[in-house]
Amino acid sequence: DVSSPKHGKVDPDNMPHVGGNMWAGGTGGRDTAGLGGKGGPYRLDAGHRVYQVSQAEKDAVPEEVKRAAREMSEKAFKQRLKEIQMSEYDASTYERFSGAVRRQVQSLRIILDNLQ
Repeated sequence: DVSSPKHGKVDPDNMPHVGGNMWAGGTGGRDTAGLGGKGGPYRLDAGHRVYQVSQAEKDAVPEEVKRAAREMSEKAFKQRLKEIQMSEYDASTYERFSGAVRRQVQSLRIILDNLQ
């Protein structure tokens, strides 16, 4: 069961973590920032293979946990914008321009990775 969203512990060795309720950047778990899980406050990619919980499990997360996760996510987003000296308007403008060329940038990254 999910209880309350949190960032989670950071693994100094960046080992892959699947499931559980402890590690930031893990996959398929609960309550912590990561990918493929349920009840976490925001997505956090540590570069590992993603294990996805079912949509039914995600839908079963209580509304108060979803609300707490959204609030924590919003707070973290605003803090990150402050750290990089960017306003919410700047972020939305950046997202608009970035989104328009996202596929082209991804294609270019793949080409450059293959050339390396």
